[in-house]
Amino acid sequence: MSEDQKAISSDLKQIKESGLRLLARREHSQKELLNKLLLRGFGKAEILVVIDEFALQGWQSDSRYAESYARSRILKGYGPVWISYELKKNGIEAVDLEDIVCKTAGSWLELLEQVYTKKYGHDLRIDRNEWAKRSRFLMQRGFSGTMISALFDHLTIKF
Repeated sequence: MSEDQKAISSDLKQIKESGLRLLARREHSQKELLNKLLLRGFGKAEILVVIDEFALQGWQSDSRYAESYARSRILKGYGPVWISYELKKNGIEAVDLEDIVCKTAGSWLELLEQVYTKKYGHDLRIDRNEWAKRSRFLMQRGFSGTMISALFDHLTIKF
C-alpha cells in the first residue's frame, strides 16, 4: 500500500469514527453531518463517501432524523411553519408532518390549543392589542394565521 493510500485510509477511518460519535448522541441529517465533519477539518469528498456508507448501513437516515426532529419540536409546542423551515435548513425538503403530529399531539389545533392555554390560560375576553400580541406569539411559534384564527373561533375568544 502506498503512502497516499495509507493516508486516505487513515482519514476515512477518522471521519468514520467522528461521524459515528455524532450519530451515537442523536440522529443527524446528511447535511448536518457534512457540516460538522467539515468543521473538524476533513475533506468534503471523503466525508461524502463515509456519509453514503452510513446511509447504506442504515446508521444514518434523513427520514428517521426528520421524524425525530419533528416529534421533539411538536412536543415543545412548535408549529408546522417553524418545523418545516428548520428541516429545510438542515437539508430535509419534504416530510409528512400531519402523520407525526397525529401520533404526537392529536392534531395541529389540539397542539395550538395546548400552547395557547399554557401561556394565556382560559381568558375569553381580550382587547384588540392583546389579541394581536397573542397572535404574534403563536406565529413566532410557527403556526399560520389561518390556524390561529381557527383556534380563536374554536375557543370563542372575542375582542
